[in-house]
Amino acid sequence: MFDNVCKFLAESFSDDFATWLLGEPIQFTQLSPSELSLEPIRADALILLDSDDLILHLEFQTQPIDTIPFRMLDYRVRGHRRSPHKEMRQIVIYLKPSTSALVYETTFNLSSTRHEFEVIRLWEQPTEVFLQSPGLLPFAVLSQSVDKAAVLRAVADRIDQIDALRVQKNVAASTAILAGLVLEQETIQQILRSEIMRESVIYQDILAEGRAEGRTEGRVAEGRALILRQLNRRVGALPMDLQVRLEGLSLEQLENLGEALLDFAALADLQQWLNLNGVSFGE
Repeated sequence: MFDNVCKFLAESFSDDFATWLLGEPIQFTQLSPSELSLEPIRADALILLDSDDLILHLEFQTQPIDTIPFRMLDYRVRGHRRSPHKEMRQIVIYLKPSTSALVYETTFNLSSTRHEFEVIRLWEQPTEVFLQSPGLLPFAVLSQSVDKAAVLRAVADRIDQIDALRVQKNVAASTAILAGLVLEQETIQQILRSEIMRESVIYQDILAEGRAEGRTEGRVAEGRALILRQLNRRVGALPMDLQVRLEGLSLEQLENLGEALLDFAALADLQQWLNLNGVSFGE
């Protein structure tokens, strides 16, 4: 959810991000991950912006992960392959305070290979920076200020001053979502007008995503219950550790298992199927 909000803001307000990160309002267009052949590696959360002379690569993270340095190198090499004459600025932006050493890593080192990238920890950034532009307002509450509620009220005042209603709605919804990282929902709802947020594009997208996930989860639960009943009839009562492993099957795995049920005559057949399909059983 937070990835989607940050991606929406960076792509919708690229001038604001360029002014903040690069010091000038460079005109950017969205760069598709497919143009860097990035589909196999987390392309859904990737933010790439392209100008005549520069590719801006942004990674927003709520939690530090140790694969970030290598990912920065990988993206840089792919960017060079596509546009060898363009500079590429790579910036990892951490949203939530962390004491992990990973949020301070700015290099990837491997033997004689060294790659550098930039890191911004929002909780160390001055609040005023984010109060100057509509596209940055949602990040203000994550900044250096101790009184997060007071910052959110200041952001709400500035949101009310945005003339374009559509922009106002989208900025309000994005602010509410990111504020959830540091404030209780009750506080957020008291400060931000909920009717504006509900009508925004990003809010509707998140609702649609949630409904889709709910439908999928419902199908998985129903499918799992049905298959467990069928298995009990065909191979007898299932050991508890096997039932636990079946709880972790994805929807696709459950559907494949349902198709294979007719071939099972004993518990060993189920065990063999799980092993062949990469689902470990027993120790």
